[in-house]
Amino acid sequence: MKNIGLVCLGFIIALLFGFVGKPINQITKNNKVSSINQTVVTNNNKTMKLGAFSVSLSVKDIKASKTFYENLGFTVLGGDLEKNYLIMKNENSLIGLFQGMFEDNILTFNPGWDEDGNNVDDFTDIRKIQSELKSKGIAIQNEIDETTSGPASITVTDPDGNVILLDQHR
Repeated sequence: MKNIGLVCLGFIIALLFGFVGKPINQITKNNKVSSINQTVVTNNNKTMKLGAFSVSLSVKDIKASKTFYENLGFTVLGGDLEKNYLIMKNENSLIGLFQGMFEDNILTFNPGWDEDGNNVDDFTDIRKIQSELKSKGIAIQNEIDETTSGPASITVTDPDGNVILLDQHR
């Protein structure tokens, strides 16, 4: 029984690091992660560039969470502690800490931004992403008007109930 658990854990870790299936990151010769690509390849070989990825955590005490993640090597990239949210970064890893803003943790993508919150020229607009997802039968919880432009967001829920926020800020 213990061996089955270790095999399952090993498989999950392999999936996370891209050793099974298509790799999600590019490794340099010295085995450091050089970039993380959050691109979804569609059936017609076009790509949706989803932008910077982070995990948005619903926290009970933002000050305690800030201290905890600082002890893990994260630094504050943005946000406002007085407004109960922070964006924290450790190398290419991003987390958002949100107190009292939503119930569960959320996977977040920011089309048009890199992991430093800088604008990128080549990205897929949120309206195009919405259209593509709808064409594949994926339900959008808060559809946006596809004739508009600029900042907007949509949410979808994966088959296991995980909420995914696509939040375009420009």
